Amino acid sequence: MNGIKIHIVAVVFLFLAACRESGQVRVRDGYPSIYPDYLDVTIPMNIAPLNFMVRDSVEQLRVCIKGADDSIVVVGDYKIQIPEKHWKALLHAVSGGDLTVVVTAKMCGEWVQYKPFNWHVTNDKIDPFLSYRLIEPGYEVWNKLQIVERNIETFAERTLADNNLTDGCCMNCHIHGNQDGALSMFHLRGGKGGTILNRNGRLRKINTKIDGMISNAVYGNFHPSGRFGVFSTNIIIPELHAYRNKRLEVYDTASDLVVLDFDENRAILQPLLCDSTTLETFPVFSADGKWIYFCSAPAVPLPDSIKSLKYHICRVAFDADKKEIGTTVDTIWNALEMNGSACHLKTSPDGKFLLYTVADYGTFPIWHQEADLRLMNLETRTIDNLPIVNGPNSDSYHSWSSNSRWFVFASKRDDGIYGKPYFCYIDSSGKAHKPFVLPQRDPEMYDFMLKSFNIPELSSGPAPFDASDVERIYKQKEAEPFR
Repeated sequence: MNGIKIHIVAVVFLFLAACRESGQVRVRDGYPSIYPDYLDVTIPMNIAPLNFMVRDSVEQLRVCIKGADDSIVVVGDYKIQIPEKHWKALLHAVSGGDLTVVVTAKMCGEWVQYKPFNWHVTNDKIDPFLSYRLIEPGYEVWNKLQIVERNIETFAERTLADNNLTDGCCMNCHIHGNQDGALSMFHLRGGKGGTILNRNGRLRKINTKIDGMISNAVYGNFHPSGRFGVFSTNIIIPELHAYRNKRLEVYDTASDLVVLDFDENRAILQPLLCDSTTLETFPVFSADGKWIYFCSAPAVPLPDSIKSLKYHICRVAFDADKKEIGTTVDTIWNALEMNGSACHLKTSPDGKFLLYTVADYGTFPIWHQEADLRLMNLETRTIDNLPIVNGPNSDSYHSWSSNSRWFVFASKRDDGIYGKPYFCYIDSSGKAHKPFVLPQRDPEMYDFMLKSFNIPELSSGPAPFDASDVERIYKQKEAEPFR
């Protein structure tokens, strides 16, 4: 660290001397127009460098990032890339404290210094791996998909699945269990498809549809034991909107719930949750595995009554020892009283919170500008509307870090079209902090990225497979039947 400090002090001295020779540095009363918006955000001590650019008309940049004892200076044209080695050393030195960022820019031959801003570095780490599906935002080209895994401590990424290798079949709903890289699954559709289950060190391809189920498994979640998965089975209809300010609506004409036992290849059904007069979807287990939370709505004529389709949040007991679903359904969030519709439920690993999305109606919020995240305290049932988290466009598709201090979500706040992964810190009091987007090596990348980061999922370790393994099991293995 001493070597870094001496080097940086020399750089700063030369910079200030050069400025004095060419004139003065004019202090500007305002923040720089940086992108991504990293102004005054809370970050984990294990995040990759927060590279950014300045959208003002600048000719040159000099950015000083100062901790309590050490600093680094980075130069660039209109964007900067912070050296990873120096960045990591600075984060560890200041962990639990603040970094001050001073941006000085040359504009029209004059050096201008903007108002400094801070990065608060918390000791609460975030799970270091993030997986997401890269997809065109309108879903028109669904046969060109990849599931990618990114190390968010660095900029390294790799492809977990690529449907160019699996006959162009649709891939969807990839999730982790217990934020564990060694426990995950996603669905491969098509003639050779099935649910790809990554569990106990091996990949399996399973056929999740049994007699009496309306479809294969769709939206799902793992039991804490890893033995069970709870799923909705859905008849899904996508339709383009007739309204000029709407794009795409997706709704269910039928949906039920089922629990699958991965040890015995057996389905556990409850007639109460297979009623054609009610739509059930987005089920998740509680942190202790004793409850299944899910969304439920009375069936209405569709698409004519789509704006009347509003989903409650309900729960039902689950007994893992008896392998039974309970017979009493409790409503814990009433859609009519709340004047909204809930979807995408995720319970925090510590059992304290339920994070979900609320839109005006329906169950497909990514094209609903009004769709926002909500955080329910499961003990008190109080709800935080998360005003500091939500943006002007859809915020949805979220998942927790294993320490329950962070969550990631997909947000269209930048342009209303492309979903990007944003991270939000929840402190020990349950307070949410301003979110920030996944850092990239080139901060301009998001301007040219023509795909959405769909269903971002955090995990504590990497998945033990890649695209070639998925290709092999897709082409060479038969799907295991369930009963």
